[in-house]
Amino acid sequence: MFTTDPQPVVRAERIEKLYRMGDVTVPALRGVTLDLWPGEFVAVMGASGSGKSTFMNVVGCLDSPSAGRYLLDGEEVSRLSRDALARARGRSIGFVFQGFNLLPRTSALENVELPMLYQGVSARERHARAAEALERVGLGDRLDHTPAQLSGGQQQRVAVARALVNRPRLLLADEPTGNLDSATSLEVMRIFQELNEDGLTILLVTHEPDIADHARRVVTFKDGLVLSDAPVARRRLAAAKVIA
Repeated sequence: MFTTDPQPVVRAERIEKLYRMGDVTVPALRGVTLDLWPGEFVAVMGASGSGKSTFMNVVGCLDSPSAGRYLLDGEEVSRLSRDALARARGRSIGFVFQGFNLLPRTSALENVELPMLYQGVSARERHARAAEALERVGLGDRLDHTPAQLSGGQQQRVAVARALVNRPRLLLADEPTGNLDSATSLEVMRIFQELNEDGLTILLVTHEPDIADHARRVVTFKDGLVLSDAPVARRRLAAAKVIA
């Protein structure tokens, strides 16, 4: 669901990112300009080394651009102190990664509670919000299960619940189906589509065209530049239907 909010969630203006390897400077991003508006579901594609993951790291405030401006919810990130940046990241952004990144000896509920430990949320509210998030992804009956007691798809759903628990404005997903089989990938994409229908803004990095087709817009990177940016022509539903 695309909203008419006049301010983009993400505004990247002429973003450059340079990495130094000895005496060699490698440009990962070479002047990327891109807006992401509230309620959008955008897939970012590109070959290895195209800059797509570097762009997501900048958007997620995990890395800083070498040049250009990045605004998150209207705030220029480069002007924030380290503490203010950590607060903005925790408040505004949820992360889902390919490798799940769950604590192995910790229950699903406790894994989902983790982000709230850094936000000063009381134990009672942490428990309630984590249980609600797990219920939202279909794991309300798995609160006490450890990752070893869950399938790969269930572990990724715990990771999605953890990303949602602070009620972010923006969900960043980096190859979230990379370790999953086709059927389980569709389960995860169904959850993303439902969250987007509820108004959550999503930026998804993937190298799989079939996964990108579940988004509403696809941005393709090549050599650190935006090669193309267009709506998905025939959008797929996770139930395997196609939206004309």
